[in-house]
Amino acid sequence: MNKTIFNITKMDCPSEEQLIRMKLQNFDMVKSLEFDIPNRKLSVFHNGGPEPVFSALETLNLNTTLISTEETDVVNGIDTGNNQQKLLFTVLVINFLFFGLEMLFGIFSNSMGLIADSLDMLADSIVYALALFAVGGTIVRKNNIAKFAGYFQIVLAVIGFVEVVRRFVGLGEMPDFKTMIIVSVLALMANVLCLYLLQKNKSKEAHMQASMIFTSNDVIINSGVIVAGLLVNWLDSGYPDLIIGAIVFVIVARGAYRILNIAK
Repeated sequence: MNKTIFNITKMDCPSEEQLIRMKLQNFDMVKSLEFDIPNRKLSVFHNGGPEPVFSALETLNLNTTLISTEETDVVNGIDTGNNQQKLLFTVLVINFLFFGLEMLFGIFSNSMGLIADSLDMLADSIVYALALFAVGGTIVRKNNIAKFAGYFQIVLAVIGFVEVVRRFVGLGEMPDFKTMIIVSVLALMANVLCLYLLQKNKSKEAHMQASMIFTSNDVIINSGVIVAGLLVNWLDSGYPDLIIGAIVFVIVARGAYRILNIAK
């Protein structure tokens, strides 16, 4: 048995972790995975050489480098049973509910920030749904689901970005800053809850307990929408809402690109 440690620079939240798990789940040589998200490191316990694993990780474009490989008799286990499936389903439901909530209030409040943030929640939902569908499924089915989800996200991101550009030109109606802030605070609480559940599932990995929250893109995005809402009120301008919306649409498109890499 070998233990290979990789440095993955762009692995900064549970979404990337799920992408990596899905990418490596069909490798018979891989026996266990150990994630250190705050330090951007992944330990893979496997048979044979590390080259196939390294090649698979490179396709995700997360800036992966191989640090070391050594023989070991110790295999750190991961939760792959019913508890993990229940956890994935729970965070999937939370993210999908807030996708609908933010999309609804984003439309009613004329906020592109909320609409963009809702698509980011949808992106997370897709990641967890892919992980669930992949359990016990064939590679072909997983790849087809990943392709559909990735292209669907890209279409939504492009439509949203075009709408942002249109509003920049015409600047439309002012967004309701109160709705932006209230709904974003609720979404922030939901994301913190999801991260808490993910951390609780890995209670033996103490180094991940608090730091995952602060490294999560979702928390940063929620906070960005809250700040944009405050700026809309203070500056009496809709531009802060459009700027945060454009940034999040780019992030959603990047996430879609990563999902499509799974299907390759």
